[in-house]
Amino acid sequence: MEEVIEQLRELNETVPVPLELPDEELLVEIEEQLLINLPFELREFLLKVSDVVYGRLEPVTATDPQSHTYLPEVAAVAWDLGVPRDLVPLCQDGRDYYVVDGEGEVLLWSGEKGELTDESWDSVWHWARDVWLTS
Repeated sequence: MEEVIEQLRELNETVPVPLELPDEELLVEIEEQLLINLPFELREFLLKVSDVVYGRLEPVTATDPQSHTYLPEVAAVAWDLGVPRDLVPLCQDGRDYYVVDGEGEVLLWSGEKGELTDESWDSVWHWARDVWLTS
């Protein structure tokens, strides 16, 4: 995890309006909005690297309700499209969504097929290393 965080920090792109990291209190508010507990590793991801801008993928963020990556909005759209309600979106990629289950495993939901694919990663950090860092 620390290695992935370090890599993401090094690759973080400079943007005109930098993102901010949330605090625990804000994540509790988001959980109340979503009516679901955030998996532990997704919480850690949001607290430690959700301000990183890198590559073509844009993982969810938690501090700016006006952002197209704002977790409650991304989740509402994903769930409306058919992503199972017990899965929390991590990142939208076109019509597909990378989602996190209650155990912290990342799964790929296909928007074209309207179902989960066979692709999965053991954790948010494995996904960040194998997918986000290579995007």
